Amino acid sequence: MNDRSDDTAALLIRLMPAVFVLIWATGFIVARYGMPHAPPFSFLFYRYLLSIGCFLVWIVIARVRWPRTGLEWVHLGVTGMLMHAGYLGGVWAAVKGGMGSGLSALIVGIQPVLTAIWLSATGTAGSRVTGRQWLGLLLGFAGLVLVVSRKLTYASPGDHVTWANFSWALLALVCITAGTLYQKRFVKPCDVRTANTVQLLAAALVTLPLALLEAEPFRWNLESAGAMAWSVLGLTLGGSSLLYLLIQRGAAASVASLMYLVPPTTALMAWVLFGEPITLLTIAGIALTAFGVALVVRPAAPRSR
Repeated sequence: MNDRSDDTAALLIRLMPAVFVLIWATGFIVARYGMPHAPPFSFLFYRYLLSIGCFLVWIVIARVRWPRTGLEWVHLGVTGMLMHAGYLGGVWAAVKGGMGSGLSALIVGIQPVLTAIWLSATGTAGSRVTGRQWLGLLLGFAGLVLVVSRKLTYASPGDHVTWANFSWALLALVCITAGTLYQKRFVKPCDVRTANTVQLLAAALVTLPLALLEAEPFRWNLESAGAMAWSVLGLTLGGSSLLYLLIQRGAAASVASLMYLVPPTTALMAWVLFGEPITLLTIAGIALTAFGVALVVRPAAPRSR
């Protein structure tokens, strides 16, 4: 019985990266449904509040222990400001400001390379990026360019790049990179539910002033309510929790490389849901990205004596 439980637990751990990519890729689908009806920071602020409420109910029922020291709260708060408020706020503000989803995905997609550069420059011997992983990162980014190339070439009339939306996209890139590295370095392992709650509290505090400055009203309808429901239940309770666990369990470069797989997965979802065409170039990009990520996350072969 114990062996069967151990096998089940091991299988779930192995499936975590794939499930994370599938959930995280729906973020662009949610934005497509919710963005026309709500300003970005107001949407995110309500998302954080509703997510906090869900986590609190879960914490009370499960009687989960909160972080013990003030320093743990501070570290979790910093990661919340970076990985929730900074990253999500930057992406949503850039897209709302007119930047196409292809370009925003490409800019944020530089994250694995930035993570690898930082680890190579400052990391210990065990955390530095190997030559094989560098090859995988570069191939993965090349595949990402192929996947989003159609969106870059055939942008809709409303797509345009300004200093404002480009700055928001760069902010998102810096925040998700810094947040991943900061959490891996400073955040001690603790319960994912309380950790996420602390992170979301910090993100809500940062996002509230920006939401109050938005003049556009939040229009509740079936599309915005559905987008909000999935944002809370799927993306935050599911995706953010899995990202926290993956960072705690895995190497930073390997976890960051999973972000390469998000745009290809989103392209497949958009093909199924919205009938967006997939070209041979897109298929080649998906294959190249998957191969590159496989090179990054594959365990190193043990050295023979």
